[in-house]
Amino acid sequence: MIVRIMGEGQVDIAEGDIDVLNALDSELEAAIETGDEGQFRVKLHALLDKVRQVGKPLPDDALEPSELILPPADASIDEVRGMLGDSGLIPG
Repeated sequence: MIVRIMGEGQVDIAEGDIDVLNALDSELEAAIETGDEGQFRVKLHALLDKVRQVGKPLPDDALEPSELILPPADASIDEVRGMLGDSGLIPG
């Protein structure tokens, strides 16, 4: 799965890592639902850090279509809320 982190570029995520990312996505959604800014920030950074850890960066000149777009680390809770789909940021 090709994932773009806004402002950072694209990474390729192996199918085997999607479940871990979905779990972090669910935690992020819960923080958004409660409106807990502190927990939101922790969970957003945890999700982005995991994507960076497991993803293989694509070259800057690669023009692959992104299957998923994630917000930047400094996104607000309202910006991320607006990006959520029916299944969170990361489709299951």
